[in-house]
Amino acid sequence: MLGSMTSNYGNMKKTLALILAGGSGTRLQSLTRWHSKPAVPFGGKFRTIDFPLSNCINSGIRQISILTQYKSHSLNTHIQKGWSFLRPELGEFVELLPAQQRVKDSWYTGTADAVYQNLDIIETVNPDFVLILAGDHIYKMNYAAMVQHHIESGADITVGCIQVPVKAAREFGVMSVDQHNWVNQFSEKPKDPQTIPGMPGMSLASMGIYVFPKALLSELLMLDADQEGSAHDFGKNIIPDAVNRLKVSAFPFTDSNTGNTAYWRDVGTIDSYFEANMDLLSVTPRLNLYDQTWPIWTYQEQLPPAKFVFDDNDRRGMAVDSLVSGGCIISGSKVKRSLLSNNVRIHSYSSIKDAVILPNVEIGRHCRLKRVIIDRDCSIPEGTVIGYNPIQDAEKYYVSPNGIVLVSSEMLGKSLSNVA
Repeated sequence: MLGSMTSNYGNMKKTLALILAGGSGTRLQSLTRWHSKPAVPFGGKFRTIDFPLSNCINSGIRQISILTQYKSHSLNTHIQKGWSFLRPELGEFVELLPAQQRVKDSWYTGTADAVYQNLDIIETVNPDFVLILAGDHIYKMNYAAMVQHHIESGADITVGCIQVPVKAAREFGVMSVDQHNWVNQFSEKPKDPQTIPGMPGMSLASMGIYVFPKALLSELLMLDADQEGSAHDFGKNIIPDAVNRLKVSAFPFTDSNTGNTAYWRDVGTIDSYFEANMDLLSVTPRLNLYDQTWPIWTYQEQLPPAKFVFDDNDRRGMAVDSLVSGGCIISGSKVKRSLLSNNVRIHSYSSIKDAVILPNVEIGRHCRLKRVIIDRDCSIPEGTVIGYNPIQDAEKYYVSPNGIVLVSSEMLGKSLSNVA
């Protein structure tokens, strides 16, 4: 066992993680109007990118590059404040690699192109393996197990995968595998996803996580860069082409305790973002933020404890089945099945149900809010009612396909959101 642990540690020291954090995230509507998707708050006190970053640190990977592009200011600030604790003199780093036209006169045009434009920087690190990650997924995963599987299987490329319902699979890369988990087909966002044999309602979807030997990655990206018709994307080009001529292994992401499919969420839409936050409110959530063996790290803003004031029958400050972050004051109002981020102030006589409230929001008296996402820095006027009349809500706010109402500062008449 000791020999295996030592080998794993050595492999992690030779692994460079590249987190792709440059997507525009337009499906999140106003949540990404001023911020990149990996910088969107999640779970009260975290940002989305904290989850892959924490997975890296907890897995023993301490060479991490974050590839940024769109609206990256708040993401850059978060990384500088919360992720500067590694030791460069020991070869450890979390560094930002913005799009800067290093090798051609264009910004990043696809996920593969983003990595291609930084091949010279990757060469200076000179890792044995490169781990490609997305910066906008919510999950806890030991990447060391995946890298070890890659080495032991003798694969050229390893793809992290998860079982998803067929309807959801249309939004992912879908693969088919043989009995030894060798990938024999890969289709990006197919209209008619292939199902898993014996499981007619499920498909095997790519998590957007890949392990490459550094030399092979460089070779494949340089070949792809010369292809005029290529989208220069891992899911659309690199992986499907590799399946036809290389050994591509699928690494199923499972719970180590149960063997079942582990918790993983792509929070790329308003509905999926809302549902993933709501998942945290379960009595025993599948994503356990209280697990001290696998902590989620983040920038810890210095704030006072949450406070609940007044205890009259019609004016009681309380929260049930909810997560309430630091700096919050619930003054004579009732909060149920909701998640409150930092510095939320709720004034008296209001009712908040099934809500995700982002930082620095103030809610006036006598408000009734249900099935809503309140974007950061909003000030909800006294007497506001949202979530009870879909037709009226749609006239002023964004209403998702599942009926979740998104409220932003712009919708409330504020011309510019706080971009910090």
